[in-house]
Amino acid sequence: QVQLVESGGGLVQVGGSLRLSCAASGSSVSGNAMGWFRQAPGKQREFIARISSSGSINYADSMRGRFTISRDNAKNTMYLQMNNLKPEDTAVYYCKLEKWPRAYWGQGTQVTVSS
Repeated sequence: QVQLVESGGGLVQVGGSLRLSCAASGSSVSGNAMGWFRQAPGKQREFIARISSSGSINYADSMRGRFTISRDNAKNTMYLQMNNLKPEDTAVYYCKLEKWPRAYWGQGTQVTVSS
């Protein structure tokens, strides 16, 4: 059974940085496409970035430059490095693993950026 556990969220000031982690069990991060999404209160879930099984990466246009997705195959963990955080980055951040025909989601981790 695939399980994803996010961590690394918290309260940070404007301009600060956080690194989110998504630890996978039941499947390998290297063998599947994975991604990061976020959902702010009252808004739809929003795509941030995706890394394919081959390592190809794509970002939402609005996220490119401040956010970096990566993975550590040995630790079976995916990461999201977030820099120069802004109040509008406040949201619950989720990781997703694509294992056809299903998609698996973590429980989310809260990121709050204070001004």
